[in-house]
Amino acid sequence: MDFNVKKLASGAGLFFTRAVQFTEEKLGQAEKTELDAHFENLMSRADCTKNWTEKIYRQTEILLQPNPSARIEEFLYEKLDRKAPSRITNGELLGQYMQDAAKEFGPGTPYGSTLIEVGECERRLGAAEREFLQTSAISFLTPLRNFLEGDWRTISKERRLLENLRLDLDACKTRLKKAKVAEAKAAMAPDFHETRPRNYVLSASASALWSEEVEKAEHELRVAQTEFDRQAEVTRLLLEGISSTHVNHLRCLHEFVEAQAAYYKRCHHHMQELQKELGRSANAQLPNAFALNSTHPVATAGSASEGVSSPVETDTLKIEEVQAPATGTRKAKVLYDYDAADSSELSLLADELITVYTVPGMDSDWLVGERGNQKGKVPVTYLELLS
Repeated sequence: MDFNVKKLASGAGLFFTRAVQFTEEKLGQAEKTELDAHFENLMSRADCTKNWTEKIYRQTEILLQPNPSARIEEFLYEKLDRKAPSRITNGELLGQYMQDAAKEFGPGTPYGSTLIEVGECERRLGAAEREFLQTSAISFLTPLRNFLEGDWRTISKERRLLENLRLDLDACKTRLKKAKVAEAKAAMAPDFHETRPRNYVLSASASALWSEEVEKAEHELRVAQTEFDRQAEVTRLLLEGISSTHVNHLRCLHEFVEAQAAYYKRCHHHMQELQKELGRSANAQLPNAFALNSTHPVATAGSASEGVSSPVETDTLKIEEVQAPATGTRKAKVLYDYDAADSSELSLLADELITVYTVPGMDSDWLVGERGNQKGKVPVTYLELLS
């Protein structure tokens, strides 16, 4: 091992000198070269970009992978330059458990057949989630990480170099100032009554030495100023590139939103299909799950024999004869546009509010909806019940 003591001592001395200089600047006891306002704004904007990009990156990682152990495992695989093993999502695992349970309970039983349907839907949701995670990692996380580990490290390195050159420049200015003060003192004529003739020669020699020192300090100052200006220009160009970084991140953000919207749309579609399947298979097995007016009397065999009939027939719903109950009505928000198939149905517009209620003998997939003077059947899957 080549241990260079002189180099080590020189580096330690330079570090100590800069530490003292930096401390004196903070205390206002040393001169400091100030950067122009535009440059300061560029550095402030770059620092802000780095800080918020880091926070967004970390939180997006948590959103996509809440398990910290899994995130650490992925990080280690990435640092080892190895491909992480494919991990099953929680939705896919839940779907597998449901389908395995259905085999034990019997796929022909109501519970078993429902577990199979729900399990298959959960597996689809899990597959959609895995695709969303992969797309988001490529289109959003990777560009953010590339900025933090690539562009920002380059900017930080150049900024540190610029700061060191600024300290060198200020040190040269201080040396030149001290040399000029010493030269002025040496150039002062000695007093004939108090100074021996021999000191005239010494004074002239000292004046010449300090003049050389001033020339040397001026040369060092010019070199330091040139290096500082060159590095300032390099750093300025890198900082101005932050605008391009914002444009790139904006594009990545749009891609992330599109991927997220596509994921939620697929999830919503799968759940809508599952609700329809469960509604069709549960009509003969379960009571009306969407019954809102639990106090509304249902016509029984006894009441029918007494001549009391429901205003709505079980086979044909006559909307014009349906009356809203005194209690049990609810407000609902329309999720999607719906075009009525016949005169018994009510057309809907997305985001509008309507009043809904149920009546005895009505299909569980439908409710009666009212909007002003208009009335008709509306599908439950197109509504969000509010109250």
